[in-house]
Amino acid sequence: MDATRTIDSGELSADEVIDALHDGQRLQVSVELLDQQHQITLRYDGETYYCETPTRLHKHSDEAAMRACIEERGYAAAPEESA
Repeated sequence: MDATRTIDSGELSADEVIDALHDGQRLQVSVELLDQQHQITLRYDGETYYCETPTRLHKHSDEAAMRACIEERGYAAAPEESA
């Protein structure tokens, strides 16, 4: 697996995030929650997508569920911002 790539939330589009995960990259996303910076790790092992937060591990069995997660939580740029 490639080294971890650190990005800010909203830096990449959902398509770019999914493509990076499919390429074997692990993404560490810097997000601000309750006025504090946190790191969320996104990864894909070839079968399951993972969102590792400071308090919880989310697992998604398909690309559509992962895409919905990263869009809903603001990890990816909103579609109009990434165009």
